[in-house]
Amino acid sequence: MRQDFTIGIDCGSTTTKAVIFSKTGGIVGTGRRRVPQHTDEPRHVERDMHEAWQAVVEAVREALDVSGLSGEDIAGVGVTAHGDGLFVLDRSSQPLGRGIMSLDSRATEIHDEWKREGRLEKIVPIAGQRPYPYSATTLLAWMKRHQPDRYQAIGTVFFAKDWIRLCLTGEIATDLTEASTSFTDLYTQDYSDSILEALDLREIRGALPKMLLSCDQGGTITAEAARATGLREGTPVAVGLHDVTAAAVGSGYTRPGDLSITAGTFSINEIFRSRPVIGDGWSCRAGYRRGLWNCMAISPASSSNLEWLARMLLPEEKEAAQVLTKEVEAKLGRSRGERPIPLYHPFLFGSPYEAPASASLFGVQSWHDRADLFQAMIEGTIFNHREHVETLRQTGDVHRLGVSGGGSSQASIAQMFADILNMPVEISSVREAGALGAALTASVAVGLYGDLEEAVAAQEIPMNIYQPDPARARIYEGIYRRYVALTLAMKPFWSGLYEAGSEVSGAPETPVGPVMNYALSAEIAKEMHS
Repeated sequence: MRQDFTIGIDCGSTTTKAVIFSKTGGIVGTGRRRVPQHTDEPRHVERDMHEAWQAVVEAVREALDVSGLSGEDIAGVGVTAHGDGLFVLDRSSQPLGRGIMSLDSRATEIHDEWKREGRLEKIVPIAGQRPYPYSATTLLAWMKRHQPDRYQAIGTVFFAKDWIRLCLTGEIATDLTEASTSFTDLYTQDYSDSILEALDLREIRGALPKMLLSCDQGGTITAEAARATGLREGTPVAVGLHDVTAAAVGSGYTRPGDLSITAGTFSINEIFRSRPVIGDGWSCRAGYRRGLWNCMAISPASSSNLEWLARMLLPEEKEAAQVLTKEVEAKLGRSRGERPIPLYHPFLFGSPYEAPASASLFGVQSWHDRADLFQAMIEGTIFNHREHVETLRQTGDVHRLGVSGGGSSQASIAQMFADILNMPVEISSVREAGALGAALTASVAVGLYGDLEEAVAAQEIPMNIYQPDPARARIYEGIYRRYVALTLAMKPFWSGLYEAGSEVSGAPETPVGPVMNYALSAEIAKEMHS
C-alpha cells in the first residue's frame, strides 16, 4: 500500500471534480460530475446540498476507478468549492433549504439600502471590504427580512466546501479564507462582533462555526462516507481553501508579492500581501495562514465573453472557441498596428463598475471577419484584467505574475497577456489548479510537507515565461488608453440605453472607479453556464 497520493475535491459552479495527485503534482486519476443550478425564482441561483454531495461521491469513485488505486492508497483529502454565497444548517446539522450561490442577486435591494445608509463604508475599516450582494452577511439580512422562520432556525452558517467536508467527516468547521469573506476582523483575522452589530445580524454569532487554518486536519473519513466514496475510513481530511485561493496555490503562488490571474467566468486577480491593505477597487481578505492577506480585484467580465461569441458564430461546433482561436493565430503574424482590429468592452455579464455597464464593439468595418471580432474580444477581456492589475499595484510591488484560463495555455494568447500587461507572464502547465491547491492542503495536513510553501516548491510542473515584446507593448498601451477613454464616454449611456427618448448627461470628468457589481439575474447566470 502506497500512501503518497492525495485527492483534491473541487466543487465548482457547474462541475465537481475529484483529482488524485502524486506527491509531485502528477495527475493519476480524475472524476467529474455536473451539478445543476436551481433558478426557480428570478435572481435566485441555488444549489441542492444533497445533489452536491452525490456529485462528490460519484466523482471520487470515478477518480479511483480511472487511477487504478483504492481508498487505501490515498493519504489525505483536501476540499475547495465555489466561494462566497451562503449554506446554512438547522440545529440538527441538516440542510436548511438549498445553498445560495455567489451568482445569486436576490439581496441587491438590501445591498443598495446599506449603501445609501453608509453601512458599506462603515464596514470597510473593520473587514477590509464592502459586503456584496452575494456576501453571506447580505444574504443573511435578506433571509432575516423575507424568511424569518428560516433565519430563526439557523444552527450553522458556513460555505459550500464546508458542507462537503461535513459530509466526508461529520465535523462542522470553516477556514480562515472562507470566514474572511464576510465575518472576520481584517487585523486580528478573528470573528468580528462589530461587523454583525453594524449589519443587525448579532443573533447569528452563535451559528458561526469554529474557524481553523486551511492545512489543519478537519476530521477523518467516516464509515458512511467511506462506503459511499470508496475512500478508506479514517483518512484525514484537510480543512481546505476558498476556491480562488486554492487556484492561486495550485498554480504555484503562495508568497507576498505573488499575483495570479484566473481568466474564467469571472476575471479574478489576486495578490498576497504580508500586511492588510485597504483601498478602492479591491477586497482585502485573509490568506491561507495567519499573517498573510489576499487582495482581490474581480469582475464577471472575462472568458465567458469568448464562449458567448463562439456559440453565436459557430453554434454547431463543439470546440468553437478553439476553432476561432486558431483563426486568430493565423493572422497574428502581422503587426497589431498594420491591421486595425475593433475594440471591445467585455461587459456582457457584468463589469468592474458600479454603473450598469453593457458590452460594446467599436470600430467595426465591413472588411472585418469573425477572427477579427474574436481577437477584439480576447484583447478586451485582457484589458479588463489589466485594469484590475493596475488597481492591485497600488497595494505594493508585484514580484511574479501568473495567468491561467481564458486560453492562456496557448502561446499566442499568453503573449497577448504579456504585451497588454507589459509584464513577464508565467503560464503554469498545471491542470486542475483548484483541485491541486486543495490536495496540497491535504499533503500538509498528513505531514507529507511541512507547509504549503514547501509543498508548492516540491511540485514538478513546468512553467513557461512570456516576456512582453516592446513594440507590441507600445501599441497596446495606446489601444488600452482608448479602451479606458471609451469606457468613460459610454458611461452616461449605460443606464438608459434601452429606454426610448431617454436623455444622456455629459461624460464624467474622472475615471469610473473599479467597484464590483454582481447584480446578475438568475437568467443571465443560467445562460453563462448553459
